[in-house]
Amino acid sequence: MYTIIGTVTAHPETREELAALLQAQVAPTRAEAGCINYDLHVDAADPCVFVFYENWTDRAALDRHLAAPHLQPLFSQLDRLLAHPVDIRPLTMLSEWGV
Repeated sequence: MYTIIGTVTAHPETREELAALLQAQVAPTRAEAGCINYDLHVDAADPCVFVFYENWTDRAALDRHLAAPHLQPLFSQLDRLLAHPVDIRPLTMLSEWGV
């Protein structure tokens, strides 16, 4: 399994637009081969910060996801929408998978 936490921070004036684009990615991404889970969160203290918690069967599945056509409307606008570059943090799970 390959786990990442991805964090994106919107400019205050692009927050709503970014939120809509991010939410539109959830259903098609969850349908992708290799996606175990793909969960979108917003920071409770800062509504401009969005966090994805993602589990993939392997790194190759994540790489295929990052090249998926449904991400292009988002990726093509990141420079305009984001206050900071995307932060992708790979994780290694130490515990057993919980249900």
